Amino acid sequence: MIAAAWLLALAVDESFVVRNVTAHPVTGPEIANASVLVKDGRIAEIGPKIAPAALKGAKVVEGKGLHLWPGMINSATELGLQEISSIRETVDTGEIGTFNPQLRALIAVNPESEFIPVTRANGITMAITMPAVPGGGTRSAGAGALIPGQMSMIHLDGWTWEEMEVKRSAAMMLVFPTVETRTFNFMEFSPGRTAFSEAKRFYDRRIKELGDYFDRARAYQQAKKAARPDFNIDLALEAMIPVLEGRTPVVIFARDERTIGAALDFIEKQKIKGVLADVQRPGKTLERIKKLNVPLVLGDATRLPEEEDDAYDKNYSLAAEVYKAGIKFCLGTMDNQFARNLPFEAGIAAGYGLPKEAAVKALTIDAAEIWGLAGDYGSIGKGKYADLILTDGDILEHKTKVLSMWIKGRPVSLDNKHTRLYQKYTARP
Repeated sequence: MIAAAWLLALAVDESFVVRNVTAHPVTGPEIANASVLVKDGRIAEIGPKIAPAALKGAKVVEGKGLHLWPGMINSATELGLQEISSIRETVDTGEIGTFNPQLRALIAVNPESEFIPVTRANGITMAITMPAVPGGGTRSAGAGALIPGQMSMIHLDGWTWEEMEVKRSAAMMLVFPTVETRTFNFMEFSPGRTAFSEAKRFYDRRIKELGDYFDRARAYQQAKKAARPDFNIDLALEAMIPVLEGRTPVVIFARDERTIGAALDFIEKQKIKGVLADVQRPGKTLERIKKLNVPLVLGDATRLPEEEDDAYDKNYSLAAEVYKAGIKFCLGTMDNQFARNLPFEAGIAAGYGLPKEAAVKALTIDAAEIWGLAGDYGSIGKGKYADLILTDGDILEHKTKVLSMWIKGRPVSLDNKHTRLYQKYTARP
């Protein structure tokens, strides 16, 4: 394969140039017949012409007829933390307890996960990996954790989690309580209902727990500043200090209009840097989200509508609705199984009203900006890390193939379980 030959040629020398390629910087117009020079893992030059002296000693990758894009970013996954959900030994996504802000997803990442190369093969170079919520999954706020831990940004390549690290504490994860009257009896395998008054009492109790914990964290912060001789370090409350100081954003999972409104109240009251995730039914809250400048992480565009009277294309067109409201957003698949489908979900959103340029930005520079990484990642620009993918077409199209990938200027194999099984069974006698 031509991609394998490129990998072999570039393995010795990190300096290379992709020439005669259609470059998509994302932050500016595409550049036809461009050359992109990479040295020491960063983009040294980009343009239709590069001085011959700068190209001296650089390996050449011919890109005629091909397209060069920044690597894509999946902003919500459990990559490296869960392999086979039914086998407990392969799942490391949750801990006991309501508040675990000191726990970091990064240090539990398994670099040998089969999901990582499968996801990478579709052009995704970075991903947010996040802890799940015990007893309910990442999008449920029943009796599970309210603060399950810290979300981490990782590169989808590396021998160890240390090598994969991009940002250890990309955000604190918070699953906001909901008034949930729908239940499910697993013993009888049947749905049920809880009285609204009972559900509301439980909700109020959870909201109070959450507020009290932030109050404890602030008291701890003040006590630490006072530097009393008897001050004892509390690792959980220590992890809350960057949140209270606005250095670490809080990603709040909130689906519906009522929960989103309450989450926005919480953001304002606590004066924290908030990001809303897995938003599905924002309703009239979009104007307030815009006013508070709260970015969103939108989930799977292909899922079915939750309510029977919803329009069939409600989730398909949600990104366009958010875009028209002037709200910055990125995309996350919220899982492992379909993490590789990220560009296709953006493509579906583009087919239902989202401008193509905005769809690509949601996968790249907008995601990088939301996670505070735009200075180094998210676009093709001089001085930025060379997280690049070379394709034979538009990254939003299903038929497009990713031919080569570089992470921080280093060529990365696109081999994965899918390609190995394909080769195995096509060679079957």
